Amino acid sequence: MAGQAARRGGGAMRPPPSSSMRAAALARSPAASFLLAAAATAAVVGGLYFWVVVSSFRLPDSGAAGCRADGEGSWSVGMFYGSSPFELRSIELVSGVRRLSLRQRISCAGLTPEVRLLVCNFGHFGGQEGRSNGNSSAWPVANPVLTCATPTEAGYPSNFVADPFLYVEGDTLFLFFETKTISSMQGDIGVARSFDKGATWEFLGIALDEAWHLSYPFVFKYENEIYMMPEGNKKKELRLYRATKFPLEWTLEKVLVNKPLIDASLVQFEGYWWLFASDFTRYGVEKNAELEIWYSNSPLGPWTEHKQNPIYKSDKSLGARNGGRLFVFEGSLYRPGQDCSGTYGRRVKLYRVEKLTKEEYKEVPVKIGIEEPKKGRNAWNGMRYHHMDAQQLASGEWIAVMDGDRVPSGDSTRRSLFGYLGLFLAVSLAVFVGFVKGAISCYIPPSFRAPLTRRTELSRIFPGHRFNQKVRRYSTNIGRYISAIKTRLNEKTWSNMMFFWVVALIGIVNVCIAVHFLCGGNGAEEAYTYQGQHSQFTMVTMTYEARLWNLKLFVEHYSRCESVREIVVVWNKGNPPSSDAFDSTVPVRIRVEEINSLNNRFRVDPLIKTRAVFELDDDIMMTCTDLEKGFRAWREHPERMVGFYPRMIDGNPLQYRNERYARGKGGYNLILTGAAFMDSEFAFKKYWSEEAREGRDYVHKNFNCEDLLMNFLYANASTSRTVEYIHPAWAIDTSKLSSVAISRNTQKHYDIRTKCLAKFSSIYGPLPQKWEFGMREDSWDK
Repeated sequence: MAGQAARRGGGAMRPPPSSSMRAAALARSPAASFLLAAAATAAVVGGLYFWVVVSSFRLPDSGAAGCRADGEGSWSVGMFYGSSPFELRSIELVSGVRRLSLRQRISCAGLTPEVRLLVCNFGHFGGQEGRSNGNSSAWPVANPVLTCATPTEAGYPSNFVADPFLYVEGDTLFLFFETKTISSMQGDIGVARSFDKGATWEFLGIALDEAWHLSYPFVFKYENEIYMMPEGNKKKELRLYRATKFPLEWTLEKVLVNKPLIDASLVQFEGYWWLFASDFTRYGVEKNAELEIWYSNSPLGPWTEHKQNPIYKSDKSLGARNGGRLFVFEGSLYRPGQDCSGTYGRRVKLYRVEKLTKEEYKEVPVKIGIEEPKKGRNAWNGMRYHHMDAQQLASGEWIAVMDGDRVPSGDSTRRSLFGYLGLFLAVSLAVFVGFVKGAISCYIPPSFRAPLTRRTELSRIFPGHRFNQKVRRYSTNIGRYISAIKTRLNEKTWSNMMFFWVVALIGIVNVCIAVHFLCGGNGAEEAYTYQGQHSQFTMVTMTYEARLWNLKLFVEHYSRCESVREIVVVWNKGNPPSSDAFDSTVPVRIRVEEINSLNNRFRVDPLIKTRAVFELDDDIMMTCTDLEKGFRAWREHPERMVGFYPRMIDGNPLQYRNERYARGKGGYNLILTGAAFMDSEFAFKKYWSEEAREGRDYVHKNFNCEDLLMNFLYANASTSRTVEYIHPAWAIDTSKLSSVAISRNTQKHYDIRTKCLAKFSSIYGPLPQKWEFGMREDSWDK
């Protein structure tokens, strides 16, 4: 019976294949092999692009909970000073603003207002321009002075800070602002305090936190009480809070207007209190383009609508939406507004109010007086600045805070969309090539493509049946066309090979686009903070007439770096160009020398306004991010020379060798000043001191070795470490391409420098021992 059953069944039944067998069969299929090969190729291309391009300007992840990419932007806050609200200058350009140390800030916090005014206030803005105390490597302090890192490092993770309002109490500044809190992803009101005119800010905590989004914390004083009127449109009302324990404890005083008003500002003018705000319920062309005015005898209300409301309602570029506190100057009222054309908060516009009554309102635009940022995304306010609070101090000077952003609104969302679109296109092209080459098959059942021959009465009644017939007919035709195309593309012709090379190139481009937008951050080469502050440095380069073409490229590139304050060109020979001949975003100063000497590079220059100087040969091109890394490292140790070209000088007698030798030795003891940061006060005075005279004469005679002399002078002046190396992502040295470069003949150049080592060591003593690569925690020196 069993045999009969077996014969009837054609033999023993085979067990169904297991999941592991099916997976193994799938892995051996041509489609899987092709897709794995394509993925591996994409990974190699993407990794190479990330290493060569993206990593050269992308800031490393800080590991902090805050300061993450946000669709609303990366807003931060800057300080400005001036003799009037129309002559405001950034803090780094203002005289006499100096940074307090942590000990000084703690001491000032414990003093009475009267004593603090004497001890912690530093008078008017007199003194030397832009310089802070000489013991600080933040010299000068530069904008932005408050960033997302300020609350984040204090234990309140934030993605950005914006909408700043000042409250001045004697010599102490309190700053209220919106902070995008990570835990709730909504705006809360933070507060910070400064005792040194805004150079240093201490984050005090969250002043106001509600269940809904808060921003625009308009703070003012009325009848000896301090009030705050923040925006909270989600509650559909404009609320007023009163400080019960300033600045961190507040209670709801009353609801001023039962309407979702945003960016509301108060001002007392000509006998009335005026409320300027915008209705958030507007949409379409009226969104961010509407302005309303209300008036009252008291800031506590009741409020009456202006008869002309809405004042504006259709043009976003007119600055209808408020951009900060209104102020009075020389008897006239001024209103800052937001130009929202192109992107939200594009810039602040200023208007002078010419008529303000219960029945009429008229304003005219005036020049704001603040220089437009020119560095694009490499400037903290390069793409947007939408808020300003300007106030007059008791001294008569004016102070202002402004927010700024280096990216337009929705930038992170757009970058994600572009990145995923590039990834989708790259995958689609891979699948297309695999399908054409036969590695990937698309199976359409014959029963689906075959037309139905049997017609029934139902086929004439129901249109769905006729639709299915059309689909089958079209799919059959498409299948024939695809087969014909595959056959034609698989022919071995030059045109087909060119076609697939173009497709591969497009795929590579899309992989790079995906990596660039998904992994490249916001595309800005941002400055690094040190101890919560930014600063600036001066670039000094030496050149002459024969290298003018190179100098123009040099200036155009480096002037866009965020921390560059000025470029000083030491003109050694020939007819000097005009400063206007350069495409530069920073001042370019041509310093013409009387004699052609390499010693001129380190000449004492009282016009330099920064403590840090970056000496750079005009034939070296590096990324701005590398410069910012070097500057950050120098600020940690301003007593050192921090540079990008290490050398190991050893042997008996001493011999000059290249970087490859230092790598083989695992360390260095000398940094070439062709790309190095140094202290302008110490280094230049030391180089031109009497003890350096013999070395300078030797440099001038041989027209070489000025950088070696500076290293010996540094080593001779200290028993501690004097040099530090930072590894650049990439650097292009064009000196070997120039017929006038002194290092073009490498062997001759090295021979002269070996003689210099013998000379300088006999005068100034030996160089320090080896410093190993890879000693920094951030691995910048590997």
